Amino acid sequence: MKFTDNFFNKIENKTNINKETILGLAEKLQKNDMKDEKTLREVIQELGKLTGKEVSKEKENKIISAVVNDKVPKDLDNLI
Repeated sequence: MKFTDNFFNKIENKTNINKETILGLAEKLQKNDMKDEKTLREVIQELGKLTGKEVSKEKENKIISAVVNDKVPKDLDNLI
């Protein structure tokens, strides 16, 4: 999946997380198994800290379940 600068600009405007940080988190996921629960929890917690949003255990579990069970939308551009 190829992302444009426009995609990253939308993300940065909504979250105040810059492109380099997003790419660093993506690299972390790529180096590990995308369905590895430990890695997913680390990335979710890190994103929560970066955005200043608390992610409850319940929400974290739902996110992990969606990723592990391939229930993540393929067209991420529509989510922003």
